[in-house]
Amino acid sequence: FMTYANDRNLREKLYKAFVSRASHGEKNNSQIIEEILSLRTKQAKLLGYESWAELSLSTKMAKEINNVEKLLEEIRKPAFKTAKNELVRLNKFSKDNGFPISEDLQSWDISYWSELLRKEKLNLDQESLRPWFPLNDVLKGLFKLSEKLFDIKVIEARNEAPIWNDDVLFFNILNKDDEKIASFYLDPYSRPESKRGGAWMDECLNKNNIGKNTLPVAYLVCNQTPPSKDKPSLMSFDEVQTLFHEFGHGLQHMLTTVNLPQAAGINNVEWDAVELPSQFMENWCFHKNTLLNIAKHYKTGEKLSNENFEKLVKNRTFNCGMATLRQLHFAITDIRLHSNLYNNQDKNSNEIRNEISRNTTVIKPIEEDKFLCCFSHIFAGGYSAGYYSYKWAEVLSADAFSMFEEADLENNQNIKAIGKKFKDTILSLGGSIPPLEVFKLFRGREPKTDSLIRHLGLSSVN
Repeated sequence: FMTYANDRNLREKLYKAFVSRASHGEKNNSQIIEEILSLRTKQAKLLGYESWAELSLSTKMAKEINNVEKLLEEIRKPAFKTAKNELVRLNKFSKDNGFPISEDLQSWDISYWSELLRKEKLNLDQESLRPWFPLNDVLKGLFKLSEKLFDIKVIEARNEAPIWNDDVLFFNILNKDDEKIASFYLDPYSRPESKRGGAWMDECLNKNNIGKNTLPVAYLVCNQTPPSKDKPSLMSFDEVQTLFHEFGHGLQHMLTTVNLPQAAGINNVEWDAVELPSQFMENWCFHKNTLLNIAKHYKTGEKLSNENFEKLVKNRTFNCGMATLRQLHFAITDIRLHSNLYNNQDKNSNEIRNEISRNTTVIKPIEEDKFLCCFSHIFAGGYSAGYYSYKWAEVLSADAFSMFEEADLENNQNIKAIGKKFKDTILSLGGSIPPLEVFKLFRGREPKTDSLIRHLGLSSVN
């Protein structure tokens, strides 16, 4: 609605209602937030930590609050500069197209005018590209890429394993000697009556050689459009990225060489590092040869045009400054609320958030904005002092992918050599050693933010 509704007054009404949820009368979470933060601090101190953030980070790759703050700040500076430039561009575009000269864009205008600008600049209709992404061709391309990178074979196995629905597929993974080393289920289609939305990877069996030797088996679950009588399952580009993402998780589970199930695959991998393989695989969707070898029209066999590929690449970074800054605003607010930085100041959480917003938003929160009252990720979910992990893992995956870029993505010999190194470290070692050590074994150094800043198209701060 916020993206497509022409009525600005209705957008404003909906926006103000949305950002003020759970902040009125009996449904007001404001005091509950303060209680949660207070109790978390007490709990942390009982366990010997200065703050909840210290306690939370003790089991994560980041380890220390300063490490989180440093990484977020390295991304914040170019994101802030880029977002300001994007807002200037959006203001000019809106005024050129009838928005009142005397007014500035407000929060309820951004999505609407951004979509109009996106259409004018990119002329990209992702729905119209579905015919170029039939599931079977996408799977062939994904498996071919994995075979090139990791020296494995992915073979469909019919009638080999029990399935819970006729749509479910089962595959075996073979090593270079054609020995079976793992398997996975793929449940690709939406079934609202029996299956929740979204996409995920989960463990069916963990690798284990204690007693009976057990090979790893994964579940990969998606929710795309089923095939019909006259056409196969046609995927959106977002769904293609999602499949690559979940397969990345699956690869870490299935290609592990750790034989103890408690540390094999994704087990015992720190929260802020577990998305590395999944986000790494997404990067290949923006590699021209990889995507164009996948994208063929299901009827004509025509390849996706270079023009449409370039549009998808440009769409990746469209208004990325504002999108990145939004995530950083949440992450910085979360880590500081849980760091006890404001213990001796007479400020509530919303006032602290508004203070942080000076450097993390380009349109300041309005008076009605009580978003913290419904920020369930950090107050009711598992992301307290951990919201930063989204960006932390993006840094790891972009930096890992940049090693392939530096070796020339078209040089198959180099790519295979680095792919083997990625498999022998990131995908193999699971939770057997700390993720920073695993990353250094692969990359030869600690992670840097440069590659993510470049991939996001963020401005240089120099």
